Amino acid sequence: MKYAVITGASRGLGEAIAKRLIQEQIAVISVSRTENEELKKLAITNDLYYQHYSCNLSLEKEVQEVFMEISHRIFLKNPEEILLFNNAGMIEPIHTVGELDQTPILRNIKVNLVAPILITNIFLKKASITNSSIQIVNISSGAATRAIEGWSVYCSAKAGLNMFTQTTALEQAELKTKNKIITFSPGIMDTKMQETIRSSSKESFKDLEIFKEYKENGKLLSADLVAGALVDLVLCGKAESGRTYHISDLIN
Repeated sequence: MKYAVITGASRGLGEAIAKRLIQEQIAVISVSRTENEELKKLAITNDLYYQHYSCNLSLEKEVQEVFMEISHRIFLKNPEEILLFNNAGMIEPIHTVGELDQTPILRNIKVNLVAPILITNIFLKKASITNSSIQIVNISSGAATRAIEGWSVYCSAKAGLNMFTQTTALEQAELKTKNKIITFSPGIMDTKMQETIRSSSKESFKDLEIFKEYKENGKLLSADLVAGALVDLVLCGKAESGRTYHISDLIN
């Protein structure tokens, strides 16, 4: 049986990924600070294994403890394949350098970069002593390759995640494992993150009006559409390890 671990599964893209995987009869392990009761009910309706773990991804010790437990429980089941979606992310702080506060800087880097590194490390270490293979999807952003005023921390964290993915893919290829790791840039979606962006100030974020127009003009992608395209890619088995996939590659 296949198992999927999804961070940030309580809402947005993570929730949409979880729903699609449940429809595909894949067991789901949800990780977020709060549980999405709708996912739980959907799994029960489909007679499918589902488990939620509460975790604050900005706390390294908590990440280590929670994901050590998750990996231990999953690998005991000798799964056919594990799908790991490092989806949770945060955009804040939105401000120019020189006006940033230390606490949100560190929280952003921990959630967007440190947590995916720690989680990936735990799962690949466990996989190295089992027969199970892993596909890892790190959710990136166009901001990883394009500087955006006011988003210095977010851009830097996502750029780091891209490089971590490429490096890990090289290492797994050298070790001749069956494991794959990719990054996925989901485009501009209609999610809570976009609400946060639109609520920022013009002084902090130069492109504020552009992002407001995306919403007003109906240019935001639905999370369900993006999740469907990503899950199709992962399940087809043809994803190229180390590559960054963009939503425009998959739906156009």
